[in-house]
Amino acid sequence: MEILRRWYRDVPATTALIAANVLVWLITAVQSRSLMGNLSNSQLADDWLLWGPYVSQDGASWFRAIGSMFLHVGMGHLAINCFMLALIGREIERAIGSSLYVVVYFAGGIFAAGAVVWMDYGTPTAGASGALFALMVLLVGVFRRRGADLVAPLVLIGVNVAYTFISSSVSLWGHLGGLIAGALMLPFLFSSHRGIRWGGVLGVLVAGCALIVMV
Repeated sequence: MEILRRWYRDVPATTALIAANVLVWLITAVQSRSLMGNLSNSQLADDWLLWGPYVSQDGASWFRAIGSMFLHVGMGHLAINCFMLALIGREIERAIGSSLYVVVYFAGGIFAAGAVVWMDYGTPTAGASGALFALMVLLVGVFRRRGADLVAPLVLIGVNVAYTFISSSVSLWGHLGGLIAGALMLPFLFSSHRGIRWGGVLGVLVAGCALIVMV
């Protein structure tokens, strides 16, 4: 328990996001009575799943863009994304602070959701991968600011992009949308001026919301 308390004190936002992902998965698993097929026969999954026709019909379409970030297909999907969030999110949060980090996370996820509904309208999508891909790009900025070798974050991006194109079970535009969001935020995020940092991130967030609303 002491390890968990220290972890929470160090990166409270990352801890809360991981806990939220696990909680949502538990709710869908209970509703569907399935650990792996948890998005079937789950009311929460029906309400939050990102799918073009649902987004077009719903008055609160932006809510699906947020909710779908916390839905995961089975324990494996959840475990991988939570592991990546713990690994990458911790570095980003410690570098830029918890408040800005939370906005960055949702900006990446919502922009990725916008890319999905525009470019892959008919494919149901769920998961935190869009936000994670944005964080991967920003990890390059963290390493650069520290004067560290950029090979590790660049390899991480390269491997995940390659997997995106090889695997048919992942959202191509969810991942690419996250990469684009991260690339758009990167020039602003490590500015010495607070207004530029926040303005750049909020700009990407607004752009993502606009993509969703215009569907």
